[in-house]
Amino acid sequence: MDFDIETWVKVAAFAGGGIAMGFGAIGAAIGEGFTAAEANEAISRNPGESGDIFKTMLVGQAIAESASIFALVIAMILLFTDFNANSVVTVSVLFAAGLSMGLGAIGSGVGSGFPAGAACKGMSRQPKISGRLTTNMLIGSAVCQTPAIFALVTSFILLFTNFTGRPVSPTWAAILGAGLASGLGAIGSGLGGGLVAGASCDGISRQPLAATPVTNVMLLGQAVTQTTAIYGLLVSFILMFKTFPATDLLAPPMALLAAGLCMGIGAIGPGVGEGFTARSAVEGIAKNEAATADLTRVMLVGQAVAESTGIYALVVALVLIFVV
Repeated sequence: MDFDIETWVKVAAFAGGGIAMGFGAIGAAIGEGFTAAEANEAISRNPGESGDIFKTMLVGQAIAESASIFALVIAMILLFTDFNANSVVTVSVLFAAGLSMGLGAIGSGVGSGFPAGAACKGMSRQPKISGRLTTNMLIGSAVCQTPAIFALVTSFILLFTNFTGRPVSPTWAAILGAGLASGLGAIGSGLGGGLVAGASCDGISRQPLAATPVTNVMLLGQAVTQTTAIYGLLVSFILMFKTFPATDLLAPPMALLAAGLCMGIGAIGPGVGEGFTARSAVEGIAKNEAATADLTRVMLVGQAVAESTGIYALVVALVLIFVV
């Protein structure tokens, strides 16, 4: 079959749109289902608070839904925009935009379900602090969405930047690497941030007097979990905005594609692992507020060690881009 650039641009747009929405639906649906399951359990414990629990469930589900809405926006742009079919690079751009947003929505969707579910259960234990639990849930869930926003930004840059003046090779690989770095890199941070926020809502419901230190450490722990997603965004920006010399060799484009894969996959574990560490610290503070300083110190040291593996991935990705 002859290579028809217009046909392949349409194929990439349709495939990218399907990937964006297909993967983008996974996380939100899981997070929403988890929230509803916890709400049902909470109502069974305290039927008298069913009204407030139901409202909180819907609010929490709406936040979890936002990641899939980002994916829907990208999918609609890919499906209904007439893209210029004047370069093979456009094929890579459209496919990478779908990959970035689809993969990037998974962790945030699932992660946002953890604080929403914990808030619902907390209201069944402590109806009098429903307002504080809702506020904590909203803050924690919002932080969980930041990796999905990073992926959304990457997708928008890919879709609305003119790459056609660049050489086809290795630009096609750099673009795909950018989408993978940002998309995969968002998964771990979204999940890890959700683990911390869920523990915070649960801790406040069990010990309302410790609400302030619990919330503060939650935000600190979540901030650290977001760093590997930022590494993924950084590598994406380098791959998108650095101009690479034209080549007919296979190795240079494979190095750029590998850089995106390295950083994207390498960011998943640290984000989740740091979330486990911060979750345990938050739970400990709720049980023993007097140990806040010690628990925070151990949390930060533990997260730093887990972070090192993400830094290794960043170093190797940069070597692949600038050295190899």
